[in-house]
Amino acid sequence: MSAHVQPDRFHFLHIDLNSFFASVEQQLHPEYRGRPLAVVPTMADTTSCIAASYEAKALGIKTGTQVGEAKRICPDIILIAGNHTEYAKYSQEIAKAVELACPVSHTPSIDEMVCELIGREQEPPRARKIALEIKQSIYKNVGEALRCSIGMAPNRYLAKIASDMQKPDGLIGLLPSQLPRAIAHLELRDLPGVGARTELRLNAKGITTMEQLLALDRTGMHKLWDSVWGDRLYHWLRGADTGDDGAPVSSGIQKSLGHSHVLGPEHRSHEGSWAVAHKLLHKAAMRLRMEKFYTNSLTVTIRFALTKEQTARIKSKRHTSGIKHSGWAMEARFRECQDTLTFLEALRGVWSQRPQGSDFTKPFFVGVTLRNLIPEDEHQPELFADPDNRADLSATMDKLNLKYGHTTLHFAGMLPARESAPTRIAFTQIPVQYGVDYM
Repeated sequence: MSAHVQPDRFHFLHIDLNSFFASVEQQLHPEYRGRPLAVVPTMADTTSCIAASYEAKALGIKTGTQVGEAKRICPDIILIAGNHTEYAKYSQEIAKAVELACPVSHTPSIDEMVCELIGREQEPPRARKIALEIKQSIYKNVGEALRCSIGMAPNRYLAKIASDMQKPDGLIGLLPSQLPRAIAHLELRDLPGVGARTELRLNAKGITTMEQLLALDRTGMHKLWDSVWGDRLYHWLRGADTGDDGAPVSSGIQKSLGHSHVLGPEHRSHEGSWAVAHKLLHKAAMRLRMEKFYTNSLTVTIRFALTKEQTARIKSKRHTSGIKHSGWAMEARFRECQDTLTFLEALRGVWSQRPQGSDFTKPFFVGVTLRNLIPEDEHQPELFADPDNRADLSATMDKLNLKYGHTTLHFAGMLPARESAPTRIAFTQIPVQYGVDYM
């Protein structure tokens, strides 16, 4: 259906919480309101800000700014170590507040929510009224320091774009009759899914502006992306609800889960990194069982900090913390299971094959990921009995850890790191409360 014959209605509202982590801190601490503030993963000048208040953004401090640089720009900036549990609680409270005005149909990340409008709710005046009610509900029921920008559009993709067009506290609508000219002034990077690498690839193909992109017909968009993504984008940018025509749609089934951690100085050794990896696996295994999956694959990732001399002769990358490093990863395969002991055996096997030598003595990052997730109802029971009653042992540990905290009962290998590797802030994963902990 071409854009000019589509009814002028909004089908989706995209709610984007403005400077969410920083705003939660200002809600918790009224004395921080109106002041430059940044949330950081650890209190170190080499790490980077993961959120900045609007007062800090006005000075040029933003997500990704190195802490040392933020201090140079604003010596009085307030720095706060991120509190995953508080942000998870506020995300859930905000979702409840939004639900008082309109049901939440989708939650893309901890600071985003989507509402799908039905019937007469789609009429622009009614949609705008609902959006204003959502803003008021958050302000009244959750906190006055929390603001959101809301985008209204005929599809979810455009609604997300609209939510970024006016910040903070914005409300923008994109109607089919206004498309695509209403977005012609945007930058290519304003499109969800178009990052720095994609922009460079588009530039190399002669597309440097949004006007040039919008001038392409559907065949041109397909060739530009060399995939059905181009077809979908052609439709979405003109207000259609889907890219259809046989374009595959994600099943929505979760494929992996895991945890990673930037090691504190006290754990940047083989022994310390092993203990942290052990704890990350303990958390991932517990989540796997809570979310009712089995798996047959485990991947371990280690990043090693490099000296200037090593950087000159070893291919390196720069971590968001500013640390130049080399990376290593390895996958282990095993029988389909969900018990921690089997995972630990796989972890030990992979760990024994990690890089050795003088270039790999300073691990600073560890990640553990369980892949190829299989829903419990698709798991094929084995012909042989569970060795050592491992499933029962894991189930018993889960009961105690759900009641008293997820590190109450654990295997001895993670003891040195028991209090380290706290649950980190999740941008794309919505934290879930299991027992007394958010994970």
